[in-house]
Amino acid sequence: MEQISLPSSGARRNEDIALDLLKFVAVTASVGRPVTPSAGFIAGAASKSEDHVEHLLGLYSRCLRAVEGK
Repeated sequence: MEQISLPSSGARRNEDIALDLLKFVAVTASVGRPVTPSAGFIAGAASKSEDHVEHLLGLYSRCLRAVEGK
């Protein structure tokens, strides 16, 4: 087995930084959480889990481009 060498300077990969940014945005904006109906409110058709996954992957791509400065 080949070991992956990590930079000793503590530098992080852009993918890791983008993932942390995605987590922050998702928690802050409540992305991917089911909507809890309140009294007098009837939610529309429930979003499919595939739609949530596609949305999160798109958001990750945007985070990665932002980290890379593109």
